Amino acid sequence: MRYISLEQRKDELLLVARVLLMVLFVYFGWQKLTGFSGTVAYMTSTGAPAPTLSAIIAVVMEFGVGVAIVVGFYTRPLALLLALYTLGTALIGHHFWTMTGMEQYANMINFYKNISIIGGLLLLCATGPGKYSFDRK
Repeated sequence: MRYISLEQRKDELLLVARVLLMVLFVYFGWQKLTGFSGTVAYMTSTGAPAPTLSAIIAVVMEFGVGVAIVVGFYTRPLALLLALYTLGTALIGHHFWTMTGMEQYANMINFYKNISIIGGLLLLCATGPGKYSFDRK
């Protein structure tokens, strides 16, 4: 049996990484799109600036950019853009430093999850999408 190294499986791993990294964005972006009025109401309740515009941006970034990254379309610049968006959502939506108790703890977890996701997006920006992508065709 011939051993296949991880380096030889790099393109397959990058495809799996793109899909797994975008599951969260595509799933919740789709929910925001199909429940758009609820998304606008949520944005209003969080004090997001221009709630309707904020909801549109969230749908485009999470669903649209998420799907583009899954298929490997403009992966590097979109991964960087999504990293910046994710930082913004962490700062606006999970400002745990202004909270107390369980609300603070839950938002601290979500804040640092966003920071970890940013790390994955920056890696994707640096490595590119691999050969299983529109970028490589």
